[in-house]
Amino acid sequence: MRVKLTEKDFLNPLGEVENKKIDLNPLPYDFDQVSLINNTKPGTEIILKVLAESLGNREFLRVKKPAGTPASEREIKKTSSSDLAILALGDCGSCASWLVLDAIRLEKLGIPTISIFSDHFAPFARQLAESHGISDLRILEVEHPIAGLNNDRVEEKALKIVPNLLYILQIP
Repeated sequence: MRVKLTEKDFLNPLGEVENKKIDLNPLPYDFDQVSLINNTKPGTEIILKVLAESLGNREFLRVKKPAGTPASEREIKKTSSSDLAILALGDCGSCASWLVLDAIRLEKLGIPTISIFSDHFAPFARQLAESHGISDLRILEVEHPIAGLNNDRVEEKALKIVPNLLYILQIP
């Protein structure tokens, strides 16, 4: 049997949005409270634990949200007293999309953010952020994959991004 294939146009998953520039909030010079937003993807808890340990004696507010969905108003409100929010983990299409959109929501509320994506999904995250007017969204890349690895291997990959986190935060 022969089948004739024809080319079709596909929608860009980034869509078109009104491209208003959103200013990124400056990182605090000194900060006491950090929200760690965990989208419950495998390995995320370990990554956030490693990053928190690298930040020394600070207060950490842990927020869990389902992967592949937006943070609820309650989850967003819970972070409103923080000086900084670290969001993780964008290592697939839907979770990467919602991580970017949650970071943008927090930035609009005046909370500076740093988001963690696997190196395979970071380019998409940057494109999505740019399409929403925030081309300089702070993104740290962890080596893909994370899912399916044992805890020691995830910790090893997380330790590799600690110097970049400290550099972004200007912590010696």
